[in-house]
Amino acid sequence: MSRFKQLLVGFSLVLGCLLFETCSFNNNSGLLVGPDGVRDYDQIIQDGVLVAVTDINSTNYFIYKGEPMGYQFDMLREFALYLGVRLEIIAENDLHSAFKMLEDGQVDVFANNLTITSERSTKYKFSIPHSTTKQVLVQRKSSETYLDNPIQLGNKVVYVQKGSASAQRLANLSEEIGVDIVVVEMPNYEADELIELVSAGEIDYTVCDEDVARVNSFYYENIDVETPVSFDQNLAWAVSNKATNLLDTLNVWLEKFTQTAEYKIIKGKYYNNPYWAKKVLTENLRVKSGNISPWDDNFRYASSSIDWDWRLFAAMVYQESRFKHNVQSHMGAYGLMQFMPATADFFGINHKTDAQTQIKTGARYLRWIEERFEDSITDPEQRVKFILASYNAGLGHVIDARNLARKYGKDPNVWDDNVDYFILNKSSPEFYRDTIIKYGSLRGEETYNYVNEIMQRYKHYQNIIPN
Repeated sequence: MSRFKQLLVGFSLVLGCLLFETCSFNNNSGLLVGPDGVRDYDQIIQDGVLVAVTDINSTNYFIYKGEPMGYQFDMLREFALYLGVRLEIIAENDLHSAFKMLEDGQVDVFANNLTITSERSTKYKFSIPHSTTKQVLVQRKSSETYLDNPIQLGNKVVYVQKGSASAQRLANLSEEIGVDIVVVEMPNYEADELIELVSAGEIDYTVCDEDVARVNSFYYENIDVETPVSFDQNLAWAVSNKATNLLDTLNVWLEKFTQTAEYKIIKGKYYNNPYWAKKVLTENLRVKSGNISPWDDNFRYASSSIDWDWRLFAAMVYQESRFKHNVQSHMGAYGLMQFMPATADFFGINHKTDAQTQIKTGARYLRWIEERFEDSITDPEQRVKFILASYNAGLGHVIDARNLARKYGKDPNVWDDNVDYFILNKSSPEFYRDTIIKYGSLRGEETYNYVNEIMQRYKHYQNIIPN
C-alpha cells in the first residue's frame, strides 16, 4: 500500500471514530484508544505502532557499542515485526510505575520477567510463559555472612527491588520459617545494581531471578548465586485486563516463537554466555556514567554550538561511521562524519584531519544546513529531520521533495507523512521526471530509513544514557 493510500485509510479511520464513537485519541500520544480507554489489537494495528515498557539492565534493555540490545528488546522487536508495526519503547525501572502505565493505557505491553502472582492477576492479564526461573540468594563467597540455607535468613537484612516477586517470596519465606526477615525494598534499583552493592560489600544479601544473578556472577567473581529461595517460576509479559485480543495474539506468537532456533539464540546470547556477559556489564558501567563512545566530550561541545541534544548528535555519528574516526566508504566518504571529498574541501578539511576537527566541522555543516530551513520550518523536531535528510541525500533532493509536497497538496514544512513520502518515492519516474525537479532521481529509501533509524536510536539513547 502506498503512503498516500495509508494516509487516506488513516483519515477514514479517524472519520469512523468520530461518527460511531468506537474509538478516541489518547491526548498525550495521539494514538487511537478503544472505548474503554486502552488500546487493544485493532488500535495497535491501525496506528502502526506497539508501545511497550521495560526496564534497563544488563539483560533486558541496554546500549552496547552504540546499539540498543537486550533479551526483552529483541523479543519486543520480533513481536512488533510479527504484528507488522513499529516498536516504541519506554524505559522504567520502577515496577509499580510500569504497571501503572499499563493500567492507565500509556503502554500496550509490560515486557519483563514478570512472575504471575494472585494480586497481579486481579489487575492485569498475563501471557503464557516466555521462560522460567527461580529466586536465588546473592551473597559474597567466603565471607562471615555466608549462608548455605535460606532458613538462615531469619533476622537478616535483605535488599530487593521494590515491588518485585523477590519481596513477596521473602515475605512468604518469613512466614514459613517463623522468623522475621528484614526486607528492604529499594525504589529505582535494578537487580544488577543491588548485586553490585553485594559484590562491593555495601550490603550482604539480595534476592533476584536466577538468570540475572548468574549473568552477573560471570562478571562479579566474588558473589555466590547457588542458594535457591523458591521453586521454579514462570515468567511472562503483562497487558491490560481490557486488551483481550492483544493477549490472544501475543500468546499465539509466543507459543510458536519460543520453540524456534531464533529464540534459543536470543536466550543463549543474553543468559548463557560468560564472555558476552562480561563485555556487556563492562560497557553498561560506562554507559551508566553517561558515556557511549570515545568522542562523547566532543559531541557535547559540538552539539551545544547548534543547540542539539548531544545524544542526537551521537546517534547521527553512529549511523554515519559506527564511531570509527578513520573509516572510509567505497564512495570516498571518510571519518566520523563521513564527509564526501567535495564537502570536506568546502569546509577546509581532508582525510587526515583529526577526529575532534571532524566533529566540529560536522556541527558547522549541520548548522549551515539548518540555516536553510530555520525560517520556514519552525517545529524543532521536524526541522531536525529535514537536516538529517539533507545531510544524507543532499540539500537539493530535499528541496525537490518539498516542492513536490507543495504541488500535491501536502505540507512542505512537515517531514512525517508529507515530505518523507516524496523522498521515499523520488526514484519513481512519476516524480523525478516532473518539471519542477532540478536534482533528478534519488534512491530515497536509504534517506527515509536514515532519518527514521537515527530518530529511533536517539530515543533509545534518551532512555538509557544520562543527559
